[in-house]
Amino acid sequence: MAQVKRIVGIDVSKHRLDWCVRGVAHASAANDKGGCAGLVRELGRLDVGMAVMEASGGYERLAAEALRAAGIAVSVVDPKRVRNLARAKGRRAKNDPIDADMIALFGELFPDQATVVRDPDRAVLAQLLAERQDFAALYTQASNRGEHAGSRIAAKHRTALLKQLTQAIKALDQAIARQIATTPLAEPARLIDSVPCLGLMSVAALLAWLPELGTLDRRQIAALVGVAPFDDDSGERHGQRHIAGGRKQLRNLLYMAVMGGATRSNPVLKACYDRLRANGKEAKVAIIACMRKLLHILNTMIARGEAWDPARHLVTP
Repeated sequence: MAQVKRIVGIDVSKHRLDWCVRGVAHASAANDKGGCAGLVRELGRLDVGMAVMEASGGYERLAAEALRAAGIAVSVVDPKRVRNLARAKGRRAKNDPIDADMIALFGELFPDQATVVRDPDRAVLAQLLAERQDFAALYTQASNRGEHAGSRIAAKHRTALLKQLTQAIKALDQAIARQIATTPLAEPARLIDSVPCLGLMSVAALLAWLPELGTLDRRQIAALVGVAPFDDDSGERHGQRHIAGGRKQLRNLLYMAVMGGATRSNPVLKACYDRLRANGKEAKVAIIACMRKLLHILNTMIARGEAWDPARHLVTP
């Protein structure tokens, strides 16, 4: 029987990486290139095969890239799940070494957590898209503040800021399009772009934030995005089913695209939406159902290398 390699839990902060291989070793390293290189060497000596770390606002990226380059699988997990595990075990104390131990335990209990190694092209696209979304959020914030009366000088600088943000967003849109067109992402992008209602940002988001598309079954894809309905039943009580978790950024971006498609531009989604509304479903519930249907279709399209075909997808369950 093949020996299972060890799992390391890594608690990530801005400047430090606290790590723990349960029952074997624990230490810390600087969260910089030198620290990550030293961490990789130490984990290689300990025969570590998988590293588990929490999503930490991007501070985990440097370590994750170094570990993956060294052949160590990396799983980035939801911090809430790790904290819920700690509560279930009655662990009230919380500090970086304790967190690293708990993350390692989480990895041991759930070793089959889906983790897709993002290739360099997707990593660059994801970074460009995240930065573009940040600039777009700043634009919305500044624009909204301009709706209220204020000083003349503030209005002048706000106008200048909005102009700069517009230019930055345009430049990032061009960089995103170039990153897709000049890499192997161009082919899956062509397939996704054939779907009515999906524009550049939707295509980029699906490529960057859902690399599992086309490799898992439709229920797993829906759960990853957070559009799979979960039961809320107990005994004779039957609660309303609801969605939970998933990749919020991707879900929010797709929601707007699907809303336009379901009400106007996509005949398949519109037929689904109209049927659900005629059956008494609330508008938001119908849109989520259309999102789920679209993800099912996209998953099949990518897996088979097929472009959009409304005649085929009108009968998709």
